Amino acid sequence: MISWIVGLFVAALVALALFTFAQSRRIEARYPPVGELVDVGPGVVHVVETAPTGPERGAVLLVHGASGNYADMHEALAPRLAGLGFRVFAVDRPGHGWSSRLGGPDASAPIIQAEWIRRALAIRGVDRAIVVVHSLAGVLGLAMALEAPRFTRGLVLLSPVSHPWPGGVLWYYNLAASKLWGPLFRGLVVLPVGLMTMAGGVRSVFEPSPTPADYIARTRLPLVLRPKQFRANAEDVFDIAAHAAVLSKRYGAIRAPTAIVTGDQDSVVYAHIHSTGSARDIPGATLRVLEGVGHSPHYSAPDVVIDAILEVDRRAAESEASPAPMGLAGSAG
Repeated sequence: MISWIVGLFVAALVALALFTFAQSRRIEARYPPVGELVDVGPGVVHVVETAPTGPERGAVLLVHGASGNYADMHEALAPRLAGLGFRVFAVDRPGHGWSSRLGGPDASAPIIQAEWIRRALAIRGVDRAIVVVHSLAGVLGLAMALEAPRFTRGLVLLSPVSHPWPGGVLWYYNLAASKLWGPLFRGLVVLPVGLMTMAGGVRSVFEPSPTPADYIARTRLPLVLRPKQFRANAEDVFDIAAHAAVLSKRYGAIRAPTAIVTGDQDSVVYAHIHSTGSARDIPGATLRVLEGVGHSPHYSAPDVVIDAILEVDRRAAESEASPAPMGLAGSAG
């Protein structure tokens, strides 16, 4: 009897492992890379460029948050920004989508992820951009403004993570990031359970607004359920509070024009800690709190987000047109 139970248990584990392997291959076949896999040395960064229509007015970099890839930001904003004359770049953060996990044991650090993305755009001939980041990538955008001020022409934070907060993260991120139990959880449980629960999870991100039609397929969301990518995602989420605690002490040094857009019904990120804290700490930052909007204002209120990007572009242009203070012209800064 015991041997029969053990055999059944082993068979179930093998079946789950085979399911994860087969479904991962199916997901990859359905959602292959659509941009350029830019070689940055130890790996690649997946960059999707949308060319401007009409005269070019500058570059915009779009960076997605947790549990996603380039397509979340691209689908919502890239066509409209290109129509306004911007050269638009949406990327898979390192370890997500089709980008390599870069940086070794420090791969979850926003400073390191920002640097690899900046290098990939430099290879594409981009040396300045308005940086637009969502949710978990808020800290990445803030790190970029601090560490690469010449690159960061302006900064737009959408429902950002930016500061330490009370409490931890959801239990399954802790488990998925675990060195002991993580491999089994990611290899056996994440993909089948994730496929069953994905629609409900997406609804919670957009509530109280409706979920955009065909959002899961349009944004290639199942890519995150692959074991290696889910590990990267879990590490990013598990580690982000510690990085935010260190970086948030430096936000007063940011000089890039900054706009923040958040919803007053965000159930994912504490707007009163992160968005309000960013507006308080970043000199000259503007904050727009949208009534009745959840965690994804780039879908629920795209006009407001586009206006915020145009505001930052205008402020950057005004700054660039101003003469440099005496003694600073030509400074390496």
